[in-house]
Amino acid sequence: MQLTRSWKVSVGMAVASAAVVAGSAAVLAAPGRRPMLTDVATANTKSEGYAPASKLSEELRSIVLAQGSTKVENPTALTSYYGYDNDVLNTAGDPQMVPTKSSPANETTKTEPDKNTYLTFGRGLPGADGGYDYGKRFLFQGHENGAGGAGYITRINLDADAAHRVTVLATTDTAGAPLTTIDGSTWDPFAQRLLFTTESPSKPTYAATPGYPSVVEDVSGALGRGGYEGIQNDGDGNLWIVEDIGGATKTGTAAKIPNSFLYRYVPATKGDLHNGQLQALQVTGPTGQPITKASQTPLNSPDQLALHAYGSSFATRWVTVHDTATDGTAPFNANEAATAHDASPFKRPENGVFRPDGSFNQFLFDETGDTNATSVENDNAGGWGSVFKLSQRGPSAAVGSLSIFYKGNQEHAGFDNMSFLTRNQLTVVEDAGDTLHSQRNALDSGFTFDLATDYSTAGTAPVRWLAEGRDPSATIDSSYNGFGKNDGDNEITGDLISDGDSRPGGILGAKPPTPFRDGWRWFYTQQHGDNTTYEVVPAGRGGA
Repeated sequence: MQLTRSWKVSVGMAVASAAVVAGSAAVLAAPGRRPMLTDVATANTKSEGYAPASKLSEELRSIVLAQGSTKVENPTALTSYYGYDNDVLNTAGDPQMVPTKSSPANETTKTEPDKNTYLTFGRGLPGADGGYDYGKRFLFQGHENGAGGAGYITRINLDADAAHRVTVLATTDTAGAPLTTIDGSTWDPFAQRLLFTTESPSKPTYAATPGYPSVVEDVSGALGRGGYEGIQNDGDGNLWIVEDIGGATKTGTAAKIPNSFLYRYVPATKGDLHNGQLQALQVTGPTGQPITKASQTPLNSPDQLALHAYGSSFATRWVTVHDTATDGTAPFNANEAATAHDASPFKRPENGVFRPDGSFNQFLFDETGDTNATSVENDNAGGWGSVFKLSQRGPSAAVGSLSIFYKGNQEHAGFDNMSFLTRNQLTVVEDAGDTLHSQRNALDSGFTFDLATDYSTAGTAPVRWLAEGRDPSATIDSSYNGFGKNDGDNEITGDLISDGDSRPGGILGAKPPTPFRDGWRWFYTQQHGDNTTYEVVPAGRGGA
């Protein structure tokens, strides 16, 4: 379903606070109460040629905002459609989106729009059509895959008609260099810039203006370059960056050496993306020494086991790994710097969010883990994936404490995107990958966690709000190894609950979400395959 400018009832408008939806007694987002979502009992299974539909909690429905085959309003040589490059064209000059009888072993590159950032602007934003009013509500993405490693930035214009629905904002930076593929994104209201991460220590970290054409600048002389994925502001103007670089495997096993860090960029002044300090988190282990890459290299090392033990708590401090005042402003490898300063790596952390109570003193982040059922570190050393809680007196505090909130298992594994649904309800989605999907015969799911729940209690589990399916396009890719250029099974990404407030007071974590009320909206993207971006709405609103 396409949302047009004539669609007057925004999905962000209020719903009756005690409405009974779809015949269920569940109450969705009632004031003073947490949303109650019915558990989806099982994940979708994986089998050859099987393309099951996604299943959502009975109180929820989804609306398609854009999909890979949605034509952009301003085609470029690189791309003409939201989720496809132009590297393989058919005789009509359109991208070959699936294999054909005449070309059965080929298809175009699927660009994988990744993390979503939702923003509203009181005066709207310009687009490619100078005579068109694009409205005030926008959803931004960087694209994680691309022909020849080229990426770009798109904007879904939520108030626009079909012809103006998707705008390509930029394909090059201010130096004229092609953008590389992009993963994470956020909005820095102090710098008035979108920030995009590229998940590689050899590629830039970008700052971009939200209008068209977007001015995109490499800011990795201050923020550094790493396997950066999740990125998030705090109320003091700092930037928190979560890194995802898989380490080498431990000899003879599928277990990986922790190799990714949690960073905090402290600007010289709020909004300064060129001058400041990059810090990395250091955790003091049970022996009183820092937990390091070296200390976690042995199989099931004592530091790893202690870090993933329920009920434990460890002192933390931030160590400065780069300071522009003394180290200069040339781009640098943050992972190498963090390792050299004995910061503490984790098993592929991907995203993190602040508890939305306005204090910015609790930061939750996840580990994706080893994403392999044969890893001997699954049960007790983070192999299935985990969720950690970092507590500090404030966002700029030098010290704090770290504890594990949730230890994954085979049914809840490979965690990736995170977002708060309410003050105490956290949504976490999986990126388990094709290998683990096959091993456990289950595709990815999205879960809600209650921060007041003790998940160390046997039998206590999060609520599954989404059992992701697999579209036919991804099913074909899964069977043919993506034709050497595309991923297989669908992945859940861009899970975001936001009211789009682009002011400093609108930073995620500054205020508790009230989904489907007061402008709060819920988005996610079914990445790979057809690359569909959805909005989640109450069941009574229609949709799929």
